[in-house]
Amino acid sequence: MSVLNSIIAGVLEDQAKRQLSNSELEEKMALAAKPLDVLAALGREKFSIIAEVKRSSPSKGSLAEIPSPERLARQYQEGGAAVISVLTEQRRFGGSLEDFEKVRGEVTIPLLRKDFIVNDYLVKESRAYGADLILLIVAALGDDELKRLYELVVSLGMQALIEIHNQEELERALSISPKIIGVNARNLKTLEIDQSNFAKLLPLIPSGIVRIAESGMSEPSDGQSALIAGADAILVGEALVKSENPADSVREFLNVANS
Repeated sequence: MSVLNSIIAGVLEDQAKRQLSNSELEEKMALAAKPLDVLAALGREKFSIIAEVKRSSPSKGSLAEIPSPERLARQYQEGGAAVISVLTEQRRFGGSLEDFEKVRGEVTIPLLRKDFIVNDYLVKESRAYGADLILLIVAALGDDELKRLYELVVSLGMQALIEIHNQEELERALSISPKIIGVNARNLKTLEIDQSNFAKLLPLIPSGIVRIAESGMSEPSDGQSALIAGADAILVGEALVKSENPADSVREFLNVANS
């Protein structure tokens, strides 16, 4: 079983343990605040940062304890992040919906639910917890699933970050006319980083679509390289959660990229 399939299997097992009834889920969705405008947030500057709350990863293991995800998120917002990403996958990334809920109550900028969203329930659950943006990984979904889930996301007032790793996945992504595409430099099979992926794929994304560079953002110069390759924004996790001053680190990424 591949790393991706193993993670998804765990996600589905954990979903089954906490799953609400349809009426309970619909009630929770009705109580959630209206989705924030993700496109406006990402388009406010010529280059933006999606700052991530992430305790661990399959490739690096434990990254940071993060006893207060809401405090970290507040620092990201103070530093100028446009969007905050919160990992909610438990087994490999140490995240939870509780983390997401705490962050949602603390910040006023859009939130990305970073998880392996593979069915309708997980999309609706994301909205119920206040997500404005969710991740849809092309490699994890068939064409029909990708189209159906994307249409559901949009119908609920959210946006989707459509993640790709190669040109074939880009072509599949473009078939659903997305507003946001993320190029991930991490190979999901080997977990290795190949930053040349940005230069290969970002220029192929049509204008009018927000282009995100994901993974491999170890230092501000990496953000600058992504900008040169054509990124409108970068997603940064490890470098920020390990920082002694996350707000300043966000500013450093922005300052180098916008210089």
